[in-house]
Amino acid sequence: MSAARRRVALVGALGRMGERVRAALREHPGLRLASALEAPGHPGVGHRLPEGIDVTDDPARALSGAEVAIVFATPGPTVDFLRRAAEAGVPCAVGTTGFAPEQQREIRDLALRVPVVLAPNFSVAVNVLVHLVGRAARLLGEDYDAEILELHHRGKRDAPSGTALRLGEAVAAAREQKLAEVAVFERHGETGPRRAGAIGLQTLRGGDNPGEHTVFFIGEGERLELTHRAATRDHFARGAVRAAAWLLDRPPGLYRMEQVLGLEPL
Repeated sequence: MSAARRRVALVGALGRMGERVRAALREHPGLRLASALEAPGHPGVGHRLPEGIDVTDDPARALSGAEVAIVFATPGPTVDFLRRAAEAGVPCAVGTTGFAPEQQREIRDLALRVPVVLAPNFSVAVNVLVHLVGRAARLLGEDYDAEILELHHRGKRDAPSGTALRLGEAVAAAREQKLAEVAVFERHGETGPRRAGAIGLQTLRGGDNPGEHTVFFIGEGERLELTHRAATRDHFARGAVRAAAWLLDRPPGLYRMEQVLGLEPL
């Protein structure tokens, strides 16, 4: 007889990602949806999902009986939920992006109490891209200028994307830099020559694009481009479910998707 499937609380259950995560959970042999949380005032609160779960706006109710949570929400509600999850001892796989520095610090503190995977992108291929970008940056060195271009749907709220920032961090770490000190987010007017060691991050928004990221390493007479293009959100959802399953029975700590996938440190 097969083991019982472990219980998952889903935050943002009726959003674009929530819908795909629910579909991924239906296919997963070891996990099942146990509760669905949405923001107060959401028209879907109280609605019964096909899984037989009623959508709630009460975090305590959503956490009751859950063994792990998957979170796709805006930054403020995400941090609020993580506080409650830490109190309840429920691990969390978090796909929310756009956190302010003080929110990032609080998440690090909460992860001392409960395991958290914080991933700007749950795609397996994107995390392999991050790994490859770091390796390329180390091999090519600063003779190759690094530029990052990202494109997302018109409804995305934060810019640059969390994934673009993660790619920038990979380049900076390989060059023993700090992204905050070398990032260039805007060019307009008389900018002067490109600053040595700078990492450019440019943003495009439009349509319903799930996400595209390209990292350019531009040298004298040649350039290397590393690109990921998403056609659907399904692979993000499958990665989030994979991270949630990995978190079960882990010790407290703040984890990255690279650890979930077993990618070797650069």
